[in-house]
Formats: sequence, structure tokens, C-alpha cells
Amino acid sequence: MADLAPSRDSVFRPGDHLPGLNAMSRGTAMEPLGIVFTEIGPDFLRATMPVDARTKQPYGLLHGGASVLLAETIGSSAGMLSVRDGEGCVGIEINASHLRGVRDGLVTGTARPLHIGRQTQVWEIRIEDDRGKLVCVSRLTLAVIPLPAGAKPSQ
Repeated sequence: MADLAPSRDSVFRPGDHLPGLNAMSRGTAMEPLGIVFTEIGPDFLRATMPVDARTKQPYGLLHGGASVLLAETIGSSAGMLSVRDGEGCVGIEINASHLRGVRDGLVTGTARPLHIGRQTQVWEIRIEDDRGKLVCVSRLTLAVIPLPAGAKPSQ
């Protein structure tokens, strides 16, 4: 069986993960909000979300809850890609500081690890607007757990 552990060159398991992550988003909260995984690097995972009627609050600004959903989506997905075969991640804490309002366009979130341990992970997710201005910064703590028998981690 192939070693599905992260390598020294990347915090993520080897493989072409973007198609699998986007396929897994179908039929979940990510699909109706238009979240799309766009890029993966050796130590980051990136996704976008439109700022439109689906993601705005009544005052016409990006809803803070939508930003947190984007942050947890990216951070949890990054965490799942960085555990060993037979392990998974679940969120145990998230916080977010909303720094700038956005009325339209596309926001881009980038998750990078602050800590990847055997039992916990901590990810920082920075969300920027179309101009590269910081909109929200979030920190997500994940617990690393054994996957139930027969369960498969994300692609």
C-alpha cells in the first residue's frame, strides 16, 4: 500500500487533491455558497468564495458567518490532507477577526499550518478581497482522530 503520510517537501499527502476536494463539496454547505478550491502548495491550501446574495448579510456586506464557513472549510480540508493514512480531523475551536467589509467580488482564503502535531493541528486562514486587502483572519484548531473502519480520507 502507498505511504499516504506527508513528505519532508510538503505538509500534505502526495497526490492531485484539488479535483477531489471540489468533488467532495457537491451536496454540502460549500456548493450553494460557491466555494471552490483553487490552489495547493507545499504549505498552503487556497479557495475562493463569491460575495453575492448567497454570502451577504442584510446590510450588503460579506456575512461574517460566511467568512467563518470559508475559513473552516479550507482549514479542515488542509488538515485532512496532512494526516497519516487511517486518520482524520475534526474542528474543536475556531475564531475570526473581521477586519474589512466587502460588498462584491470574490474573496480568497489561504490556510497555512501553525502547528501540525499527532493529536492536534492549528491552522491560520487569511481571507483577502479582490485587491489583496485582508478581510478576515481566522485560527482553527483541529483534533486528529482515527477514521472509522472503512472510511476514506479526502482525495
